[in-house]
Amino acid sequence: MALKLIQRLPSLGQARIQHYPAVGLISTSRSLRSWSVDGPSCVARLCTTAGPCIHRRGLGQLQPHWGRMGLSTAVRDPFCVAVGSVGLHKDSAPKLLLTRLHCPTDAEEQAFQQRLTGCSSSQQVFKLLRSVELLSDTMAAAALHRVAHLEYDGHGLKDSRVLENDAIRAICFQLEQDSKRLTDGGLVSALLACTRLFLDPLSTLVVRLVSESRERLDGGLLSVGQLCSLGRAMLALEGPGSAMLERVIEQLQKLEPAQWSLEDLTAVYTLLQGGVAEEGKYQELLNAMHAHAVSVTARMDPPAVSGVLAALVTLNQTQAIPLVINLCKQAARHVPHFTDEELASVLGGLMHFGHSNQSFVEAMEKHVPTTAFTSDPETVTKAMQFFGRRNILSPPVFDAVAESFVYRAGDYSTSQLARQIIPFGKLGYLPPNAADVFRKVESVLHTRFYHFQPRTLLNLLHSCILVERFPVNFVSKVFSGFFLQQLQGEGMDRIILAQLTQLYMTVKLECPFYQGPTLHPKYRVNHFLTRGRSLETPVDGRLYNSVKNGLVDLLGAREYFGSKVLTPHCYTLDVELKLDEDGYVLPASHSDDIHKRIALCIDGEKRFTSKTTQLLGKEAIKQRHLRLLGYEVVQIPYYEFEKLQTPACVVEYLHRKVFPHSFRLSWR
Repeated sequence: MALKLIQRLPSLGQARIQHYPAVGLISTSRSLRSWSVDGPSCVARLCTTAGPCIHRRGLGQLQPHWGRMGLSTAVRDPFCVAVGSVGLHKDSAPKLLLTRLHCPTDAEEQAFQQRLTGCSSSQQVFKLLRSVELLSDTMAAAALHRVAHLEYDGHGLKDSRVLENDAIRAICFQLEQDSKRLTDGGLVSALLACTRLFLDPLSTLVVRLVSESRERLDGGLLSVGQLCSLGRAMLALEGPGSAMLERVIEQLQKLEPAQWSLEDLTAVYTLLQGGVAEEGKYQELLNAMHAHAVSVTARMDPPAVSGVLAALVTLNQTQAIPLVINLCKQAARHVPHFTDEELASVLGGLMHFGHSNQSFVEAMEKHVPTTAFTSDPETVTKAMQFFGRRNILSPPVFDAVAESFVYRAGDYSTSQLARQIIPFGKLGYLPPNAADVFRKVESVLHTRFYHFQPRTLLNLLHSCILVERFPVNFVSKVFSGFFLQQLQGEGMDRIILAQLTQLYMTVKLECPFYQGPTLHPKYRVNHFLTRGRSLETPVDGRLYNSVKNGLVDLLGAREYFGSKVLTPHCYTLDVELKLDEDGYVLPASHSDDIHKRIALCIDGEKRFTSKTTQLLGKEAIKQRHLRLLGYEVVQIPYYEFEKLQTPACVVEYLHRKVFPHSFRLSWR
């Protein structure tokens, strides 16, 4: 190769290629030195030229000297950078060579990308860069992106010292010097990589890349994918008000989404998701994209399904339900192939839109038990949230998560711990190892009680009482003035007051040995049934009317039972019957000499977990408390009542349920 041939010439010495004009090379050399920085805005600067320095966020300081970096550039050929063949002298950076000969083939670029994806650390990326002889601008930009991905910690770079690496400095220097001769794809990708590495927008490198990108944008020749990369870069550099970003969107709006490739479509979704399409902007463009996406969903791979769903959530595209349905179908096929992050995003999207299908649920039921011990904690948590939100009781999933919880609880954040336990309470389910699970919950509460956000802690403790696990050791702290003030600081709505009241009632009814502080009356409610989120499920209107008509036929008149009766204990009874000492039914208005009260729970489908006969936790605790309060509870579930074909069958059924030990024909 040309580079190897040049290296074999003994008189080249320290890269003094300018001595050989026949090769057609012009030597340039720049000095890269560190600068100290005062002030909190950045830790270090990387100086590429005499112009402004490159700022970056991260940890650690730069070394006092980087040495000199020799680069050789060929004026005629723009696109290939040779790396790794020139030996380093002391702390000098790799010497790069632009050459017209032996540019990487498509196969070589693809192989490089595959090896790059396999790198699990920045050091592996640097090792890969030193192992290749020819590097195109797109390959160089891809390497910068990989380093950014590996080093990003949610706020900045985990270790800013990666930017001191010779390979990074050499690539940045070459991109700066040859910005005008980069390919369109390499240019915008490099600019985007600079933003992901948190380089200073005023640095010479970024300024030159932005300037050149502006010229290419004005030329109107950038592809959809390139426009999206440029848009994301300008969004990071200048925010949603960027003039260049506006021009990018204008060019995208002139195109026809139906003609876009799947990669282009997902790229535009990602761009708009970044904050460009806030407050309903570009809805016409989005509608056209949704229509096209529906037609190509079947070809989407796991990253595309996850990415589009995440974009729909961020953009709050509630009208795109047909697309969500198609994405859910495709997601069911990809469940075993999603990364943890992708699966968490898919689950979050389906929860946001309130959608699922049987195929996806079945795929999750196979997947979660095999990965509960190894998946990222947030992914396991999102899986539990999904089943809880959709009221889907899946013993294989819940049992597997319960087993993993006992061993992994120490790795969970307080939020993750609570969100994994809450679905057990909501769906009223106890796993086989319930004793171990709640012993672990108690242990965590003892050691990390004050690490919980107050509302999260209340939700966790309330979920425990739904499945008869009583947090007596922590109730006194919850009822303390300090904790209640913290709750008020977060915003104390009616559901919080209802949870506090039910927690207090549970302690009084089911833990009579409790001697701690009580809940101040101002934090109590007088009824649990409210619109929206509620501690009781409203009675199903159609089912109630059918039962009411049957009771009229059974008892002879409407006056002999009350409907939707609010008890002194906050619960609302669907139907209440009052009996005297001889077992006769009293009028609903009667208030004296009542020997027995019967509470009819007319349980429609929404009071059960999906497609099962398992009562939700909030309905189970209601019936449990009513019994403790002296009511005889009679459950009339929809799955029994709907089998009745005639009015006579209804009367016979109600007679058998309400008065199982009496053959009396008259109740008045």
